[in-house]
Formats: sequence, structure tokens, C-alpha cells
Amino acid sequence: MTKRTRFAPSPTGYLHIGGVRTALFNWLLARQSGGQFILRIDDTDAQRNVAEALQPILDGFQWLGLDWDEGPTTDGQESVGPHGPYFQSQRGDLYKAAARKLLDDGFAYRDYAKTEELAEQRTAAEKAGTTFVYDRKWMAETDEQAAAFEAEGRTAVVRLKMPREGKCVFTDEVRGAVEFNWAEEQDHVIQRADGSCLYHLATVVDDHEMKITHVVRAVEHLSNTPRQIFIAQSLGYELPTYAHLPFVSEPGGTAKLSKRKLSKYLKNKEFADLNALGLSIAERANIPTDSDTFNPVIVDFYQAVGFLPAGLLNYLVLLGWSLDDSTEDFSIEQMIEHFSTARITKGPASFDPQKLTAFQARWMQKLSVAEKSERCGPFLEMANLLSKEQFDVASDRVSQVISGAGDRIKVAGDILDYDDFFRADDALIYDEKAFEKRVVGDPAAVELMHGFVPVLEGLDDFTAESVEAALKQFVESEGVKVKAIIHALRLMTTGKVVGFSIFETLAILGKDRVLARVAASLAKLPADAE
Repeated sequence: MTKRTRFAPSPTGYLHIGGVRTALFNWLLARQSGGQFILRIDDTDAQRNVAEALQPILDGFQWLGLDWDEGPTTDGQESVGPHGPYFQSQRGDLYKAAARKLLDDGFAYRDYAKTEELAEQRTAAEKAGTTFVYDRKWMAETDEQAAAFEAEGRTAVVRLKMPREGKCVFTDEVRGAVEFNWAEEQDHVIQRADGSCLYHLATVVDDHEMKITHVVRAVEHLSNTPRQIFIAQSLGYELPTYAHLPFVSEPGGTAKLSKRKLSKYLKNKEFADLNALGLSIAERANIPTDSDTFNPVIVDFYQAVGFLPAGLLNYLVLLGWSLDDSTEDFSIEQMIEHFSTARITKGPASFDPQKLTAFQARWMQKLSVAEKSERCGPFLEMANLLSKEQFDVASDRVSQVISGAGDRIKVAGDILDYDDFFRADDALIYDEKAFEKRVVGDPAAVELMHGFVPVLEGLDDFTAESVEAALKQFVESEGVKVKAIIHALRLMTTGKVVGFSIFETLAILGKDRVLARVAASLAKLPADAE
């Protein structure tokens, strides 16, 4: 069966990681059936819409490679597709016509209740220990009744006239048979007093008009389904197939993952580590860290610090779905081939930052050095370590650093851990505490470095192998171990305590830069330490 699925974000905030998981599932169902994936912008809530939130949503989908067949243009200015426009704010006439039909056919009514009157009924129900069900006291079934209410200064909303007996029964592809008692359903408002229509009417009309065959969404929307089924059936629409996904839960807990609980999640070590990684990269790359967007719950975070879409999507597809009990690595092509709603779980899918980072690291290691270099380059540019023009000249050095670092580069922003290779010799940043201990506080190491400089100067073939051989020969002649000099050598040439092979490091820097840095380091020493 050819499937038409949709993802309908509201531009009230930035793209949530759980929302992307839902979008991915919809996208996979459409792609594997040769169908269409529709991106629709549910912007009916004008008061909560954030003007600047739409473009990051569109950019996030493009970065992830989740292309849409119908929906907004990539700049968000127009709609493309036969069932547009794809912004609910531009489809008001369709919703008003549907509301009018529901009124005319007796499935909705004009209600003149005041907010405080409804509040009183709710309070009374709570005190009585019963479920509040509106008694329709201010329902206008005739024009005469409406006129009488309006004479009192009341204004009307349009409510659904929900059934008061029987059950709403439907089959969900994840949940199986689902039942709701009609008597427990409220007469939900579908049209405000100003004539604008609300989400539940709009989404049913749009799903029908856009010929959506499968509504795949998070389980928190399950309780909305009875009223939407009632609307659809009352309007004579064919029902779509429903699949309600488990929500993505917070790290180490069962509550739904929320972009507004960052301070709580930072108490989780793995989440805090992921956040710290991002902040560290952002600080060095001059990336803004506004909490609304720079947050591991928001997709922008991963793009900003250099995650790979393939790694992120591979992790997300396993949040609530599995092929079997062992297979974890999936390319996008393999996801399309194997995905099905039959293997979606019912329980919450916990967000595990450590596992996400592990997937990212595995996918990064699948890249060639050239591919890594292409992704790391922009971070060197943002950190003002290399300009675009300098990157072209220094591409060999970038590749050498990436090759030397190996699996230490887990995200593209990790290249900034090796900033020492790209700084001018006189701009090297030292770990001052370590320099004080390993160099200033170790006169023997300083003396050895003075003796090793002529050895380095005499090397014509300055390679990792030749430097290693020369150092081993030197320490042997001095009657000491390599460790007696190695820490001072690394600090003097990189400013750091740790890194990949010191011999590869020196070879990448080159003879002239190594000698210049050693000389500068020796010049830093107080007179009594030389």
C-alpha cells in the first residue's frame, strides 16, 4: 500500500529530538512504500507561534536529510504540492466550512457559556468526586436562543456535540484495540468566538484534504483520537490508520523528555557530559549558546557541535523500534528496508546520551579522512584557527591531524582539541599548571631538552620514525628513561599534557616549528630554572 504520512510541527519552539524521532518514523513509512511524506506547519495558535522558530525547523530537516514531498519551500515562504497551502494559518476558510457543516448537521452547537460558569461546574464536579461533563446549559440550538444569549452580552464558541453513551473503538497499529467511553469525552471547542478554528478540527480537515493515509504520532495524542474520529466520521471522511508511538523519556527516568527541564537533566552524569561537550566546542568555535536552542533536547545542538545526521538518525530509529535483539547499526537505506510499525514498542523509550554519543563515534569512524576533514574544517574556521583560504593550503596538515587523532574525534567539533597544530608558534596556549610542574619544576627534564635540541636540529629526515629513533638513542646515551623527557617535550611543543603519539605530533608540526616552540618554551623559564 502506498502511504501518505505527515509530520506537523508547531512553530512555537525549536525542533525537539522526540519530534524528530516521530518525523523519522513517518518518513520511513512513506519512503519504503513509494509514498509521500508531507511537512505541514500547524500554526493555528497565533499567540504561541515564534516567528524565528520556523526556519530552524526546516533547516533541521534538511540537515538530517529528511526531505519532504509536499509542504513549505525550504525558505518557508511558499508551499509546494497539490494539496496546499501547507500552513494551517492559511487554510482558515476550509476549517470554517467544516465547522458550519458540523453545525448544520447537528454534530456541533453554539455555546454561550462564560469562562467563570464553566469553572463553577468543574469545581462542583471535583467536590462531588465525579468527572466533569458540560451540561450544555448555555447551548443555543435555534437562532432565537442565540439571540437571547447575545442580548445578555454573551459571545459564542462552537463545540462538538459529543455522544453521551457507547464507546469509541478503533485499532491502533502499535496499541492494538483501543476503547474510549464517549460519556467521558468533553464537548470540545472547535471554533473560537472570533471565528478562528482550533487544532483538533484543523488537523482532521487537513489530514483528509491532504489524503493522509497513516497518522503516526506520539502516544500523548492518543486521548485526542476519539474527538478527531468523531469529527472525521461526522464530516463523512474515511479514517486514516493510526499508530501512536511511545514517547521519548528523560535520561534515567520515565517522564517525557522536555526542552524546558535542562537544569534537571544536568543532574544526570551522561546528559551533563553531553551538554559539557557541546559547551566546550561552542565556546572555542564562537557558537551562541542560548538555552532555547543550544540544548541536547533540541536538534540544533547536534548540528552545531558537529554530529553526523547518520549517527543521530541511527540512534533515533531505535528509540521505540528494533529489528531484532542484536542489530543496532542501520544506514538510512537499511532503515527504509526493515522499518515497520509491527516492531514498535509500547513503553517509553529512554533518551540515553551515552549511547547516542557511541553511535555518533561509530559513524564518524566509518568516514574517510577526507570526509572527516570536510566536516572538521568549518570548526577551525569558526574558531579563527584557519581561514577558508588557509584551510585549502593546510588541508594536508588537517588530514594528518585527523589521521593521528583517529577515534578520538567523535564529533567534528573535536578537531578543536588539536588547536595547537593550527596556532602560530608565538600564540601557543600552555596548560600553565602542568608547565609549572613538568617543566619549571623539573630541572632534569629541562636539561635533557637542552641536550635534545641539537639532536633534533641534526635530523634531515624529520619523520615520526626518525624522531622516535633519535629520542630513544638520546635517552639511552643519557642513561635515563623516555618518561624523563617526554612530558616536557609534549608541553613545550603543544602546550598540553595529553594527545596522540608525540612522534606523530612532532612530524606533523615539522622540524622548524618544533624547534621554534621548544626555544619559546625555554625562553619562558625563570633564570634559575634554565
